[in-house]
Amino acid sequence: MLGVLRTTPVAPMLVDLVERVLGGPLPVRVRAWDGSEAGPSGGPVAVVRDRRALRRLLWDPNELGLARAYVTGELDVDGDLGEALAAFWALTRAGTIGRVSNRDKVALVGAGIRLGLLGPRPARPTEEARLSGRKHTKQRDRDAISHHYDMSNAFYEQVLEPNMAYSCGYWAEPDRPDYTVEDAQRDKLELVCVKLGLRPGMRVLDVGCGWGALVIHAAKQHGVRITGITLSREQRDFVRARAIAEGVADRVDVRLQDYRELDEDPFDAVASLEMGEHVGAENYPEYAATLHRMLKPQSRLLLQQMSRGAVAQGGGAFIETYIAPDMNMRPVGQTVDLIEQAGLEVRDVEALREHYVWTCRAWGRTIESRWDKLVEIAGETTARVWRLYMAGSALAFAENRVGVHQILAVRPTAAGTAGFPRTRAEFVRLP
Repeated sequence: MLGVLRTTPVAPMLVDLVERVLGGPLPVRVRAWDGSEAGPSGGPVAVVRDRRALRRLLWDPNELGLARAYVTGELDVDGDLGEALAAFWALTRAGTIGRVSNRDKVALVGAGIRLGLLGPRPARPTEEARLSGRKHTKQRDRDAISHHYDMSNAFYEQVLEPNMAYSCGYWAEPDRPDYTVEDAQRDKLELVCVKLGLRPGMRVLDVGCGWGALVIHAAKQHGVRITGITLSREQRDFVRARAIAEGVADRVDVRLQDYRELDEDPFDAVASLEMGEHVGAENYPEYAATLHRMLKPQSRLLLQQMSRGAVAQGGGAFIETYIAPDMNMRPVGQTVDLIEQAGLEVRDVEALREHYVWTCRAWGRTIESRWDKLVEIAGETTARVWRLYMAGSALAFAENRVGVHQILAVRPTAAGTAGFPRTRAEFVRLP
């Protein structure tokens, strides 16, 4: 058996094996651990560095099996990772994957034996989230947030731009040659402030404040007093230090606090940028009710949130295992319904889906340009997780599998008065 493997190129056997599973031609070329190649040329090359990659796929013949093989380095891509992912997603849409005949199943077992693929399930990478308990309890939510956001401030400082904004940018001038992700994030922050109608002296709440991008911008540029809440100790400490460095510590209050623990006088404006995806479907009515309760009558809410189809509302196996455990999204119309059921009136909805394609691609380029530093900070497996995360996210938004919207709402008075500008131009125009 070993003699056969030494003399027979592995790649053609792998291509035949995979094509039986795919139910059609392999969309990329394959390079095996013995250096042999097979499959179509002219595009990305899937590099199978270790037979454990295929063993993972035998145990988990899905997105998670592929992700585990990739983040461990057992499977790699020579060429454009996004192009390779797009090719496989096209096969998924065609619905041919997994339609394996009994005859092919026998052949697959034989090929697996010849290639040495059969064996125990490989250990899961240590970078995977391991949560326990019922979903969206306060403790589990803290653990989920800590898994992702408490990794390392130094890592995020390398990936994100100086504003430290970790949400979709607003690419107001994408055709300008010198326009960068930093400009897009600044313009997003300013757009949020304009939509909220911020004025000096107002009290503002940021639910899920991250590393303080909006908190610092609103305090510096609009003179508001702003409170940010987060479940991440790393983020809280970062924002406090940054507020001191930026000279706005007297106007910034950042707390380690769950949104369910908010109990104080209502604010003049409330923002929550890409935090609603983390509260869970069962808790979303309470989240929306809290946002309503934290607003004074005639005050505005700006909610920026990702959306997804009515059937598949999670982030997907890879995202929920490595990035955002327990993530939940829904069609934007359902989110609007939930906000209005809480007593808020929705006044404007703006789709930013393509803006997230540009944002993820920009973050992806930063990851590549700072690869060695990221590996030094967090290790190669984590760096590979983020490379896959950015490539896959850009593709998901580009193919309209995920969207993102800014939803502007107001808390009307008991008599129904909203106190809103007469025209849309008055509350969406950047200065």
